[in-house]
Order: sequence, then C-alpha cells, then structure tokens
Amino acid sequence: MTLLRSNLAPTLEEFLKLPETKPASEYIDGKIYRKPMPQGKHSTIQIELASAIKQAGKAKKLAYAFTELRCTFAGRSIVPDIAVFEWQNIPVDKNGQIANKFTIAPDWIIEIFSPNQATNQVIRKIVLALKNGTKLGYFIDPDDESVMVFQPNQLPDVKEKQDILPVLDVLQDWQLKVADIFSWLKFV
Repeated sequence: MTLLRSNLAPTLEEFLKLPETKPASEYIDGKIYRKPMPQGKHSTIQIELASAIKQAGKAKKLAYAFTELRCTFAGRSIVPDIAVFEWQNIPVDKNGQIANKFTIAPDWIIEIFSPNQATNQVIRKIVLALKNGTKLGYFIDPDDESVMVFQPNQLPDVKEKQDILPVLDVLQDWQLKVADIFSWLKFV
C-alpha cells in the first residue's frame, strides 16, 4: 500500500466523499493508502477462491464472497481482496436487495500478498477486522505457497501444501487445502 497523503489527516467522512481510485484506496488510522495493482498470481487466486467460496455457500444461502468490496467500520474503510459474509450478515436495503454500503467487518477477510506490498500493513488490516467481529482471516503468499491463518484469540498459524484450511462454521461441509489454492496458478 502506498501512503497518498502523509501530512494531512482527513476524517473518515471526508475520505468517503473522495472519488474512488483504481486500484482502491483505504482509510486506516487517519491516513489514506492505495492498494497495489494486482498482478497475475494475485488476480487468479482472488477470482478462483472467491468463486469456490461462492459455489460452496451461495446455493444454500450460507455465505457469499465479494471481491474488492469496501467495508467501513471502526473508524476505518478497507477494501479486502476477498470479503466473505455469512448470508444472514449481508446488508440489504429496504427493497431486500443487497446494500451498496457495508458498514460492518466481514465474517472472513482474505488478503493476497502482492510484490512491493507492506506485509505488516496487510496484517494490521486483518487484525483490525478480527478485533471488530471477523471470525477468520487468511494472508495468502503465492511466492512460498503458504497461507497464514488468523482466528480470534489465537496465534497466527502458517499452513502449507496438504494442510486443510479452516473455513467459516457455516461452510463446515466444504474442505479447502492449501494445495487447492495454488493449483489454480498452473496453466500448463
């Protein structure tokens, strides 16, 4: 993430009035950061993992995965690579349609490491979400093919290869291995 304004401290309300940027900007601790532009591995994992989660959770209305969804809570506004919400927690408007603004932390936050990204900034974002109700966090590193798993009140745990990853309780019938995630990167 790149700090956009280091000497100004906009309010969250001021930040939310700014035009959206590509890649997305985030508001954390009174500062604006721009996410790095996703590259091939990042983009592939993001699309495939979000699709797999949707396939596991949508038909039975258990959970839904959103990519690049702005989540504003606890005085911050973040854009996780994938934000997963249990079905009953998905905000809806007065017409029963999905809301445009999400003002709660996701139930599951997934970040995928990108080159030139500040690792601790991403981990801070996952920890922020956990402190505000998130049940599960992944920090996926395509270079060493590992997934650091974050859960409330536990030390992070690094999973590799054939390790089975924890998923949301509502998706308990679905199984995901670390190897599954990185198999999506093979095109030959």
